[in-house]
Amino acid sequence: MLEVPPRRLHGPGPSPVHPNVLQALGQPCIGHMDPAFMEIMDGVRSMLQKVFKTDNAMTLACSGTGSAGAEMLMDNLVEPGDCCLIGVNGVFGGRLADKAGRAGGTVHTMEIAWGDVFDLDSVKQRVADLKPKLVALVHAETSTGAHQPFEGLADEVHKHGGLLVMDCVTSLAGVPVEIDAWGVDAAYSGTQKCLSCPPGLSPVTLNDRAMQKVKKRKTKCNSWYLDLSLVGNYWDGDRAYHHTAPVNMNYGLHEALRLILEEGLEARFDRHRKAHEKLRDGLTKRGFKYVTQEGHVLPMLNCVELPKGVGDEGKLRKRLLDEFGLEVGAGLGAFKGKCWRIGIMGEGARDEHVDFILESIDAVLN
Repeated sequence: MLEVPPRRLHGPGPSPVHPNVLQALGQPCIGHMDPAFMEIMDGVRSMLQKVFKTDNAMTLACSGTGSAGAEMLMDNLVEPGDCCLIGVNGVFGGRLADKAGRAGGTVHTMEIAWGDVFDLDSVKQRVADLKPKLVALVHAETSTGAHQPFEGLADEVHKHGGLLVMDCVTSLAGVPVEIDAWGVDAAYSGTQKCLSCPPGLSPVTLNDRAMQKVKKRKTKCNSWYLDLSLVGNYWDGDRAYHHTAPVNMNYGLHEALRLILEEGLEARFDRHRKAHEKLRDGLTKRGFKYVTQEGHVLPMLNCVELPKGVGDEGKLRKRLLDEFGLEVGAGLGAFKGKCWRIGIMGEGARDEHVDFILESIDAVLN
């Protein structure tokens, strides 16, 4: 039988998975059109609405990882020639711009230094100038650890007839995500971050304004598999067969969401914050330096420069993995070879995990 080495998952994802979720994944597989599975889908949608803080009827678990959710929104909400404004302050903003372009959009980017967040007044000014049909920002930039504000942006976007899209892959269930209160029209996330479920599904939500865009398209969605006019009827409406859903992954997400709501969102946010503060204090005492704009550091994703003179960061990460089973992430793009990305997501945001991270780092640095 396959044997997998034990790992402590404290990179940029996946995150540690609760034993209950692993047990749920092992439940017997049933058909994707079975009435019992339809009830599970209803439960997933209802709980996702609570976690997203939305009443959106079109809330579902897209089959695929967070990148599939991003592609679902870009392919459905962007038509050829649509003016799109995308914020790029890291890898995942860049990917959104690429996806919008592949969907046929005329893409304009706002670009700032990696690790910084966008000033919303500057974004509003670009919106007023361009009048884009879609504006997209990354709420939690996984490549830099930057926590982007959203509150107050939607009114300007809507005033000019646009849709506001949010990437909350890393933030959902780790910090507040207020889809309805912030006026976000569409958002996507991933199961493998603060939801503490294995990778494989992308929670997605769209409001009525966004769904009107889907319904009134003049051209077909680029992707048949991700076409919301089709897959939407499988999750809602007449339950028409579209594709074979990953049944057992939905079991796992159902249990992960149940655990989140049982803990309570506010308690979960507080747990992430306290774990981050403990890790931050420990890292800074050891000479690590945060590269993220002060006041906008994500609690669940800590992007830090290593202390001077410690040697090859890649070799140190390999020692952490080989000797302690501890996974931390390498820097991406502009931060490649310079930074570590240390994740404390979901089940990983606990004191005992932070202690283990710091003790393991001490061992390899000394």
